[in-house]
Amino acid sequence: MTRLKVKGYENLVRDVKTSAIINSNKSEYKIYMNRIKAREEQSDEIRSAVKEINNLKAELREIKDLLKGIKK
Repeated sequence: MTRLKVKGYENLVRDVKTSAIINSNKSEYKIYMNRIKAREEQSDEIRSAVKEINNLKAELREIKDLLKGIKK
């Protein structure tokens, strides 16, 4: 894979075959991947909280229906 330096940017190179611009700074890549991982974890937490809320709603409806049955 042949790479050429991008003029004016120390950490960027261009892949000659695909014309893709590649950041060769490994610490920036690690920071980027950590941000993605944190975003995914936060998304998982939100998804879990929504599921728990929906379960609580269903249980409250069930309790409400049982109370209505006792009242009659």
